[in-house]
Amino acid sequence: MKSTIFAALAALLLATSAGATTVRVHYDAGKGRIAILGDKGPMTWSKGAPAKAGRGNVWTYSWPDELGEITMKPALGEKVSIGGAYRIATGSSVDIYPFFGQPFGLATIVAAVESPQLKNSRSLRIFLPASYQENLAKRYPVLYMHDGQNLFDAKTAAYGVEWGMDETVNRLVATGAMDEVIVVGIDNTPDRIPEYTPCCDPKHGGGKLDAYEAFVVDTVKPMIDKTLRTLPGKENTAIMGSSLGGIASVLIAQHRPDVFSKAGGVSSSFWWNERALVTKAAARVPVKFYLDAGTSGDGLEDTLLMRDVMLAQGYRAGADLMFYSAEGGKHNEASWAARVEKPLTWFFPRGSTNY
Repeated sequence: MKSTIFAALAALLLATSAGATTVRVHYDAGKGRIAILGDKGPMTWSKGAPAKAGRGNVWTYSWPDELGEITMKPALGEKVSIGGAYRIATGSSVDIYPFFGQPFGLATIVAAVESPQLKNSRSLRIFLPASYQENLAKRYPVLYMHDGQNLFDAKTAAYGVEWGMDETVNRLVATGAMDEVIVVGIDNTPDRIPEYTPCCDPKHGGGKLDAYEAFVVDTVKPMIDKTLRTLPGKENTAIMGSSLGGIASVLIAQHRPDVFSKAGGVSSSFWWNERALVTKAAARVPVKFYLDAGTSGDGLEDTLLMRDVMLAQGYRAGADLMFYSAEGGKHNEASWAARVEKPLTWFFPRGSTNY
C-alpha cells in the first residue's frame, strides 16, 4: 500500500515539475470526462490517459519532457475531437479548445447594418465555425471580407457562382489544415466602385475608401467584437477581398496595421489610377500580405509589379509576403474559390491562434 502511494506521489511530482509538458483542455464535459490520446508514454491512440478536472471546465494533463514532442488529441468518452491532431512541443504549456459534434459551421445574415460614415446600410453575412455553439469557452480569430453576397450562397452571388467560403473553412478545419475562424462578409452596395477605391481613376472615379475603411474599423468590427466571442487583437484579425476588394484590403491594412495583422489581395486591381498603388506604394508595415493573380487575363503583370515593390521595401517572401500565380486562373469567383485555401492556411495555420 505504501509503495502504491509513493509511486502516485512520485508521478504527481514529475508531472507538475519544471520538466513537464502540459495541455489544458477547455471544455464543459458535463457528466463526461476528458482523456488524452497520443503517440507516446501512457497515451495511445486507442486508450486515453485521464485528464484532471479543474475549475472553469479546464482539464489538465502533464507528462515528463523526456518524452519529447508528442502528437495528441482530446477525447470525450468514445468521441475524439474534430480536426487534426495537436503537435505539442517539449516543455510547453498549451491551451486547447476542442469540439466533438458536427464538423461544419454555418453562415447567418445580419440585415440592414447602418453606416454613419457612408450614409447607407447593408447586410453582413457571418460564418460561425463548427465549435461556436458547442464550446462556449472558445474565442475566435476574425476574417473580414468584402463582396459578402458572393462568399456563401450562389443565389446571391453576382454571377451565380459563390466562393464556397463555408465549405472550404469546414474542410480545412476538419482535415487539420487551419484553425477555426469567424468570417464576416460585408455586402457591397451600388456604390461598390467608389467605396472600394481611393481617389481617383481617370475613367472610373472612386474616392470613398477612407469612409468605407472607417465603416469597417469603427462600426463593423466593434459590433462583431461586442456580439460574438472574438479574439479582437490585431494578431487575430485579417481582411481580404478580390478585384477592387483586393486593393481595398491592401490599402486598409496599410493604413491600419494597429487593427489588422493579415491582408489578402486576390486578383487585386493594381491597375487602378494608372498603377498609383504600385508607383506610390505605402511604406512597409508589420502586416502579412497575401497577393495572387491568375495567368488568364487577371492582371498578373500588375500584381507582379506590386510584389516586386514590396520585396524591395523589405517584405520577406514566405514570411510576411506570399505571392501565388494561379495557372489558368481567371478574374472570377470560380477561380477565387479554387485557391482561397492558400491564404486561409497561411493566415490561420493549425495551432497558430494566440488565445
